Amino acid sequence: MTNPQHNISPTPLYADVVLEGGGMRGIAHVGALSVAEARGYRWQQCAGTSAGALVAALLAAGYTATELYALLSKTDFARFAEDRGLKGCPVAQLVRLCGRGGLHTGSALEDFARELLVARGKCVFGDLIVPGRESEPLTSRFRYRLVVIASDITNGRMLRLPQDLPFYGQDPDELDIALAVRMSASIPFFFQPILRRDFAGRLYRVVDGGLLSNFPIGIFDVAGLPAYPTLGLRLVDTPPAPERLTPTRHAENLWRFGNELLNTMLTAHDRLYLDDHAYVRTIAIPAQGISGMQFKLTPQQIEQLYQSGQRAAEQFFATWDFAAYKTTYRAPQPSVNRQQRLHAAMRGAYPSA
Repeated sequence: MTNPQHNISPTPLYADVVLEGGGMRGIAHVGALSVAEARGYRWQQCAGTSAGALVAALLAAGYTATELYALLSKTDFARFAEDRGLKGCPVAQLVRLCGRGGLHTGSALEDFARELLVARGKCVFGDLIVPGRESEPLTSRFRYRLVVIASDITNGRMLRLPQDLPFYGQDPDELDIALAVRMSASIPFFFQPILRRDFAGRLYRVVDGGLLSNFPIGIFDVAGLPAYPTLGLRLVDTPPAPERLTPTRHAENLWRFGNELLNTMLTAHDRLYLDDHAYVRTIAIPAQGISGMQFKLTPQQIEQLYQSGQRAAEQFFATWDFAAYKTTYRAPQPSVNRQQRLHAAMRGAYPSA
């Protein structure tokens, strides 16, 4: 199933795409993208969080899903978390964690992303300005082909990179794309936060975008009828049955607590409720029980995630209809809020005696 060729459109089908975060499981996104591209989809603007930001950045730089699969399926993700002097040395780990806010620098991930981006001639966000939109304001979400989501934990705000940088007195065009990806993927405590200075010289810390917005599906939405859709790619886990819940451990420690906390942070978003208009355009990809904190993926697990993405996309496109979506969710509707609609539905199902 690695070469989907069904229902290929003779002309390009344009779409924006939003990729959810999920640790090292981003290869599943590539599987879904391969099916979409085989059907003729071409990406206009891309957005993502954490691992989704990495894939989105590479899409925006011009990589196809086929190229990404060839690259990522052979990548040793474990090297992103193998800084010198830490392995087998709890004291060094504690010093790094307490002194710098994270166990690993994240430099290997940043260098990996930069190498691939530079190979396509993309270094800073100024290289990703959408043709014809050069005169758009620097803060416009439509100026660049890429939007990366990160979290400013000093000021308690979600960051849209590069659009929000003028508020800090910085030039969005000059932001390094690979650095933005590293910001978005800086899992708290695991990777060191990125320290930046605003226009007044004050430090602020940036960490994983999943802390505040793991799946910003509405980021490219416009008023009225859209010219093309925004599709979402989302990793989902099935909650375990009661009999499969992890038994309580008696020997707890800080490391185990931190690991479980981070894993929950990366996966809890998968189970949040989506409004109908967002859910209907989202490809939900089963994560096959693979943790977002699992850096040492086997070749079998990589293929498993990739094929899971392909299957989910095939199921999605079997019933997806953009014209019907616009009629149902984007055409002018009576001014009735969600609660009123649900109350009306209740009265219809259970009429008063």
